[in-house]
Amino acid sequence: MTSTEGTPAQEDAVSRFVERFAGELTEAGMQRMASRVFAALLASETASLTSADLAAQLKISPAAVSGAVRYLTQVGMVAREREPGTRRERYVLHNEIWYETFTRRDQILLRWEKVLRDGAASLGADTAAGARTTETADFFAFMQEEMLTLMDRWRERKAQRAADGAAQDPSAS
Repeated sequence: MTSTEGTPAQEDAVSRFVERFAGELTEAGMQRMASRVFAALLASETASLTSADLAAQLKISPAAVSGAVRYLTQVGMVAREREPGTRRERYVLHNEIWYETFTRRDQILLRWEKVLRDGAASLGADTAAGARTTETADFFAFMQEEMLTLMDRWRERKAQRAADGAAQDPSAS
């Protein structure tokens, strides 16, 4: 039994969510099959499914699952784990997927800023292209600084919510 099995109404609700969120991810630029596989993993109770589970739930071929997982693994959104005692692999979402994704994005912004600064110097500060490139580098520097602050605020908020949840749970004492 996969973690998404339940009543037909529950399965239908999960399927609608997966397709809707996958559509949003695709609109944002992610590959269509990777979007569907990611959304299915996100909607699964354990945040992990086998290739067979994904193929059955999404009604796609194992080859389509393989290609989607390859992409998701390359971009660091999914990990592969061996099921103990079997040759089957499970595909697993990272615990803090969005935090990790945006942290990597922060590193990309830093690299882009450096290339843009080098480009601005090559183009010349007194040229329109140099000024435009400098402004773009300044924008990426701003985004990188703000991303660090935002990630710190997220960690604080998450810790506070965990503390609030523990304080409200009488079995936590």
